[in-house]
Amino acid sequence: MGVEGCTKCIKYMLFFFNFIFWLAGGVILGVALWLRHDNKISSLLDLELDGTKPPSTFYISVHILIAVGAVMMVVGFLGCYGAIQESQCLLGTFFACLVILFACEVAAGIWGYMHKDTVSKEMINFYDTVYDQAMTDTITEQKKTAITNVLKVFHETLNCCGKGTGTSFLTQLTDKLGITDVCPSQQVSVSCHSRIQELFSDKIYLIGIAALVVAVIMIFEMIFSMVLCCGIRNSPVY
Repeated sequence: MGVEGCTKCIKYMLFFFNFIFWLAGGVILGVALWLRHDNKISSLLDLELDGTKPPSTFYISVHILIAVGAVMMVVGFLGCYGAIQESQCLLGTFFACLVILFACEVAAGIWGYMHKDTVSKEMINFYDTVYDQAMTDTITEQKKTAITNVLKVFHETLNCCGKGTGTSFLTQLTDKLGITDVCPSQQVSVSCHSRIQELFSDKIYLIGIAALVVAVIMIFEMIFSMVLCCGIRNSPVY
């Protein structure tokens, strides 16, 4: 025999929330792997010019997400098994893991909010450096070809050209005159700054929404696990 009454209801509710938590861990793991191998992001972050690569802040965040998703799946399974077995030891371990995960998530959320524009700014700075070098006449032809190839990846991937409307028009004009060859073949007047911000900001908001949903689930799980643990301890059959 096991727990009865309201405590039994809590047991199955905890199992249900743990199953959702386990699924959420799988979703976060899947989303993180998708972000890591997204064609647009990979084509930009894997660029290299004179040994200099774009900032890796975004990939560091994605790798952390992969680890979080994997840990969530393990902890979710632990919670499900502990609830079904009505084990105080497993539930206590599960609760401790949840507290640690929740604290890490809150800390990561605060850090992420404070640095939410960092990835975009770093990538824009990298783009501006490449763009300014491509527009310089004093560099060698070999280096200019390498810079132009990097710049064309930005423009073709994001379907943009230039740092703003003025530079976009000017670059397209120099392309027509044969001075440069960096803009996409079709006419575009969209600033690459805005395209870069859109690309990374959309992904960051997606991560934020997922983290908020998981945090709410974790709060319910901590409450239910403690109630169930107390119910098991006070149950007359133990």
